[in-house]
Formats: sequence, C-alpha cells, structure tokens
Amino acid sequence: MEEAKEPLISSGDEILLEFPNCPGCVVDRRKEEKRGVPYKELAYIWLVSLCTALPQKSMFPYLYFMIRDFGIAKRVEDIGFYAGFVGSSFMLGRALTSIPWGMAADRYGRRPIILIGILSVAILNMLFGLSSNFWMAVSVRFFLGCFNSLLGSIRAYASEICREEHRALALSVVSTSRGIGLVIGPAIGGFFAQPTEKYPNLFPKNSLFSRFPYFLPCLIISVYAVATFCLCWWIPETLHKHVSKGDFHFKPMASSTGLKEDCADNDSKKEPSSSHGSLFRNRPLMTTIFAYCVFSLQEIAYSEIFSLWAVSDKKYGGLSFSSQDVGTVLAISGLGLLLFQFLVYPQVEKYLGPLVVTRLSAIVSIPLLSSFPYIAMLSGLALHLVINIATILRDALCKVNASYLQVSLITGIFILLNDAVPQHQRGAANGLSMAAMSIFKAIGPAGGGALFSWAQKHQDAAFLPGDQMVFFVLNLVQFVGLILTFKPFLALPERPHR
Repeated sequence: MEEAKEPLISSGDEILLEFPNCPGCVVDRRKEEKRGVPYKELAYIWLVSLCTALPQKSMFPYLYFMIRDFGIAKRVEDIGFYAGFVGSSFMLGRALTSIPWGMAADRYGRRPIILIGILSVAILNMLFGLSSNFWMAVSVRFFLGCFNSLLGSIRAYASEICREEHRALALSVVSTSRGIGLVIGPAIGGFFAQPTEKYPNLFPKNSLFSRFPYFLPCLIISVYAVATFCLCWWIPETLHKHVSKGDFHFKPMASSTGLKEDCADNDSKKEPSSSHGSLFRNRPLMTTIFAYCVFSLQEIAYSEIFSLWAVSDKKYGGLSFSSQDVGTVLAISGLGLLLFQFLVYPQVEKYLGPLVVTRLSAIVSIPLLSSFPYIAMLSGLALHLVINIATILRDALCKVNASYLQVSLITGIFILLNDAVPQHQRGAANGLSMAAMSIFKAIGPAGGGALFSWAQKHQDAAFLPGDQMVFFVLNLVQFVGLILTFKPFLALPERPHR
C-alpha cells in the first residue's frame, strides 16, 4: 500500500507533498515550520566539529618531549624532523579515505558516517596515548586519520540542516568549534601531559601515568568523544532518500519554490548524468578546493612550528616554554577566537561576503606572522603578554591555532565550496576537498618539521637566519593562497545550489 504523503507547507497557491520516509523532506518541513535560529542543530554541529578537532593538534605541546622520550632523535636539532612525521601520518590517512567516506555519506547518509568518525576518535586517540615507541605512534595516528571522516560530513550537514539565512552561521560554527578545538586540544595536551611531574600529589610516580606520561590528555579527549557519540545518536538525517520519482507531486496552494527545487534536485540524483566524475569538471569547485588546500598547508605547518618553536631553547631562537606554558597561550587565544566568531564574523561576512573576508584575512596575517621571530627577543612578563596578544589576533583573524583571521578565511572557503555543488554531491565534494586538503596537510607537518630542524642548525646564516626563514616561508605560502583567490585562478559558481 502506498503511504500517504503530508504537506510541507500549508498556505499560499501551491502545496508541496513530502515523501513520508525521506529524512531530508522531514528536515525541509521542519525548516519551513521553524524559521528561528536552530540552536539545537547548531549545538550538534558544534559538538561534532569540536570532536574532530581535539585529537588533531592536542599532541603538539608535548610532541617535542614525546619524540625526545622515544629516543629516536640522535640530536636535539633532529627532534622537529621526526615530530613532523607523526603529524603527517594523521593527514596521510585522511587523504586516502576522505573521498570514499564522502561518497558513503552521499549514499547512506550523513548521520552514520558522523557516528563512525566519533567512535574512532574515542578508541584510537586513547591508543595513541599508550604509544611506547615512534612507529606505534605513527601507525595509530595514521589509522585515526583513516577513520576521521567527520569534517567533510559535518560541513555538508551544516549546509543542509539550517535555512538559507542561517547557513553562514552554521558554517561559521563548524569553523569556530574547530578553531576552538584546535586551541583547546593543545591546551589539554599542555596542561595534562606528564601529570606525574606537574601534579605529583594526584598522580604518583608508580601509576599508569608515569609509564605513559602522555596518556591522560588522550584519555580526556576520548571520554569527550564517547559523550558526544551518546548525545549525537539522535541527530536528524538530512540526506534526501526518495524511493521513486513517481511518488513526488504538488497540489495547488503554496509558494514553496525553494523546497520544490530542492526535492526535485535531490530526486534527480537517480539519473546517470549526476555522476561523481562531474566533480572534477566543476571548475568553481576545483579552484576553490585548491585555494583551500594552500591555506590549509600554511595553517598546519604553522600549528606544528609554533608549538616546536615555543618549547625550544632560546639559544635556538625559541621561547623556552614548557608544555604548560604553550597550553596557557593557546587556551587564552581560544577564548578570543570564540568571541570574534560569534560576535563579529557573521556581520562582517554579511556585508563584505566570504571572498573579501578571505582576502582580508590573508593580508592581515602576513605582517602579524612576520613579527614572531622578534617576539622571541623579549623575556619575562613582556614576552608572555606580547605572545598572548599576537596569538589572540592570529586566532581571530587567521583561524586555526593562532589567529582570528583564519577562522574568517576558512569559513569563507567553506561557503564558496558548498555553493559550487548541489546537495547530492555535497558529501563527495567535501570528501574530495578533505582528501586534497589532507594531502597538503600531510606535507605541512613533515615539511614544517624539516624546515624547523634546518633553521635550528643555521642560526648564523647571512640571509634570514634561524627562525626568520621559517616564518618567511609560512608567509610565502600564505601569499600564494591570497593570489589564488583572484581571477583567473578562482572561478565562482554562477548561482548557489541549495
């Protein structure tokens, strides 16, 4: 027996009938009935995005000490070189699996892929804290990357769960929660690594945390992932799953053009012409992804280099910080990032648009980053005050792990990316962007670690000595990303697909 269909809208000249068993139609109906800000859905997006960000960089404050304890580096100057491979292994695993996960999200739905990704964080991140040697750490991080399918799916989910007028807010929540996670994660790593040394009254020398000094921060993040998994079990599916085109019809009554187009567009995914191969011929999509990849390369390289630079000795041009000092700096910058993204970014994006915001973010970050080698010349209270101000600015202007700007930058890229494709290709498109980005991000830590090690050995070079060369290269990559946001390098879609 054919199931009865219920109207999506109950007023106007025409009424759109929904597919009773289609979760995407149910979500569309809910969006029409509830036109306010969807706080509950935004909370789910925030929780999941934070979950995928926490393990990514939580190891950076203690990675230098972890590599030292493994005993694989023969000289102090070589520690950064090996640290780069641990960071790269995660991104290499994600690069190999992002497209299959994206295609699975388009076929089976966003919800199951999101839940699998959360569960993988809970299990594999805890195993990383139990690593007893360099190769175990690299292997576990690689598999964590393979199953870390969250970001591409949650970006597609965020663009679908909200009404058009709230889409910028939803995607900025993805950027914000990830940005916060990428500073809270290192803060957790900085405060809770080596707990028997920092908190001997709570963690005695003969405890598990003495044998595995980097297990506690990983355990904390895994516990959060388990809690997120339980809370997100009830998240609504947004993918349209229509049984047949014959079930879809209209009756005279309402003006629901946007919904008609959306359902009809999603139903057309059954046609052979909507193949995933067309993604590679979508120039707006591909040029946006490439620009995003360049910015991602700079972001991940900066994240690793900043933590290594901060804990390295002053005689090598560093700040001589402890892992706890690094955690404090990143926690403070995270608070500034939160305030900026919720209070400032939505209004800026509304008046300037995502592309202009992206360009301004890249421009302002260049002189800011150039000042970092000179900050190392300070000491005492002045050093802590200036480095905190600098990282707050770069967590609000430059997003991930040190900048207000990059939150703006990456959020703008997300919006451009989701405008370039229709819904039934959004999971694969975000998977493709994740794969390409992960390849660049796999290069970033390895290249950044090697560059950092080289700089420590060349403190007396005639041209850009020591860390000046490191930050010069980071700015050079940022400048290339900026150039790629202009024509003819960046092609924009003619109209957004909803």
